[in-house]
Amino acid sequence: MNSSKSPGLAGFGVLKNTTCHTEKKISVFFSIIFMTVGILSNSLAIVILMKAYQRFRQKSKASFLLLASGLVVTDLFGHLINGAIAVFVYASDKDWIRFNQSNILCSVFGICMVFFGLCPLFLGSVMAVERCIGVTKPIFHSTKMTSRHVKMMLTMVCLFAVLIALLPILRFRAYQIQASRTWCFYKTEHVEDWEDRFYLLLFSCLGFLALAISFLCNAVTGVTLLRVKFKSQQRQGRSHHFEMIIQLLAIMCVSCICWSPFLVTMARIGINEGRSKETCETILFALRMATWNQILDPWVYILLRKAVLKNLYKITSGCCGVHVINLHMWELSSIKNSLKVAAISESPVSSKQINLQPLSSMGQ
Repeated sequence: MNSSKSPGLAGFGVLKNTTCHTEKKISVFFSIIFMTVGILSNSLAIVILMKAYQRFRQKSKASFLLLASGLVVTDLFGHLINGAIAVFVYASDKDWIRFNQSNILCSVFGICMVFFGLCPLFLGSVMAVERCIGVTKPIFHSTKMTSRHVKMMLTMVCLFAVLIALLPILRFRAYQIQASRTWCFYKTEHVEDWEDRFYLLLFSCLGFLALAISFLCNAVTGVTLLRVKFKSQQRQGRSHHFEMIIQLLAIMCVSCICWSPFLVTMARIGINEGRSKETCETILFALRMATWNQILDPWVYILLRKAVLKNLYKITSGCCGVHVINLHMWELSSIKNSLKVAAISESPVSSKQINLQPLSSMGQ
């Protein structure tokens, strides 16, 4: 263990006096379960997205589907790569010195943890911005948010996340094996160097910034949809309002609940330096909470659709003894419906001249 000072074993210093112990059988079991559920969920979401993209390829919904596809593909590879490495580490009895002499595996693990952690947060904020533009500026969205522009945004987001993940390697600063000996990340124990603090604070600040952008854009989108609904008393768009508001609430709740513990923990370690009181169990719990976000992403963004909400509405109304109204407008395209309602609400002529009859004819 005294060889931890050698360059090739830079990440092994944490193994000397670790006080964090995990049960091997239970940890392997949970790692396999997390990886399997995540892969199945994201694979199902990808199949649904591929079919939906073929139907709406030439319509305004294509931009949302491309961003959602990037999100679930990123989550899928995150579960595949990080999950496979974690299972291998558990299966090898966490003996890093035996299979990681040159610290290559730890570096790869750390890069993947940072990339697959930040990239979904960035994509979630980009999706929130796209939805906000689509609702508040429908004409601009339909003319400027083309598939080519969306693909460029996806590429830029991924490249930026890769750059952040490679920063320690470019600065010849090795990723560290954490106290639980099950994963690699920035240095979280005895943090005294300003550069180690910088990486932790950079990761936390970027994560909080992505969540803040998502929260702000989703709030603007929800307020706009509610304002349009109460301003125009037509039935058109009612299902779309209901669907979008439920999705926005779910997205914000899941992202904040899953990621806040980990981001707060990393920020506290970076701010408090070596005086941090965060234990290994606390960090590991926060990491597992963040992992749940990648499992729930496809269910929130993709599977919580109008068909599911319609059935839930019927079941809830039946249990409460409320008469279920006919929601035939669920069959319309939600994005197309949003563009029409938003365009009508912003038009100065429409507020005076357009009544229920012309709106019904336009929906046809």
